Amino acid sequence: MRALKTILIILLALAALVVLLWLMGPKDFRVERSTVVNAPASAVYANISTLTAMDKWGPWKEMEHNMTSEMSGSPDGQVGAISHWKSDESEGEQELKELVPNKSVRTELRFLSPWATTNAGTFDIEEMGDSAKVTWGIQGQNDFMGRVMGVFMNMDEMVGPMFEKGLSNLKAVTETEAAALATEQAKMVDGFEISIADRPAMAYYGTRKTVKWSDLESFFGKNFGAAFGAAKAAGVEPGTPSGVFFEWNEKDQTADLLAGVPVPADSKDKLKGMTWYETPASKAYTIDYYGSYEGTGKAHEAMDKKLKADGVEMNTNVVEEYVTDPSAEPDTSKWLTKVVYLVK
Repeated sequence: MRALKTILIILLALAALVVLLWLMGPKDFRVERSTVVNAPASAVYANISTLTAMDKWGPWKEMEHNMTSEMSGSPDGQVGAISHWKSDESEGEQELKELVPNKSVRTELRFLSPWATTNAGTFDIEEMGDSAKVTWGIQGQNDFMGRVMGVFMNMDEMVGPMFEKGLSNLKAVTETEAAALATEQAKMVDGFEISIADRPAMAYYGTRKTVKWSDLESFFGKNFGAAFGAAKAAGVEPGTPSGVFFEWNEKDQTADLLAGVPVPADSKDKLKGMTWYETPASKAYTIDYYGSYEGTGKAHEAMDKKLKADGVEMNTNVVEEYVTDPSAEPDTSKWLTKVVYLVK
């Protein structure tokens, strides 16, 4: 009886201790870490606003083994998208709950094992000129045992280092992507990407004439067909219909050009009756212009700005290659014209 009484007293004391620890323990928690990313807020947002993007920098795959994931719910990048993961160490899912472009993201983290709990994930972006400060946080309510364990465990010390690792990864990934984008944008003028490469000498066969701008369409239509047909008849395989420009006269609104097709350099003796011309081997600036022919002027204006910015001079010709056949593609937005400037 005495032993039973002692055991009862011990159990009551333990229960009282647990209750005391519960009373002492934190009701809720929040852990957060921040870093400054040398990239625009939009670049940071792009890497935190989809569950797939989070996998590029998330530290969890380095910490857990044999992790697999599966998407469900809404399309990724929209509220309601869910990623369910499972590994040797844990299982759970994360759902996108709120998205404010370039400002913030809210998620719900539902852990299924090793214990069941639900917490909120937060991302907040603060613009800082050309950079952005991003704060990653997790918060939630502690249940009974969570409050008891909270007396002994420091959530900030447990979770903080993982967040620091993740933010370091996020910073590296975002800055690398931003630098690559900046490199590509440096090639662009007025929205056009301009590539620079060496271009070999090319032979053209067609009709050369000084034509009024208003007559260019009919001139091209007549002479492209004639050059193509003549080349075929001579057993020569013609290339993409092209306009080779020698002069663009703003005052008289005329153009000195050859309308024809590129042909092999060794076919000159086979082709008679039209103009044969060879553009020299040269460095070339090229724009892939998509749209109706009336809009190619914008591509030429952008090219002019690029040449002036680079301090280079023209080398004999400008070539327009009309890659898309308008009769085969009714959508003018898909018409590709390669605008090529030969430079010294």
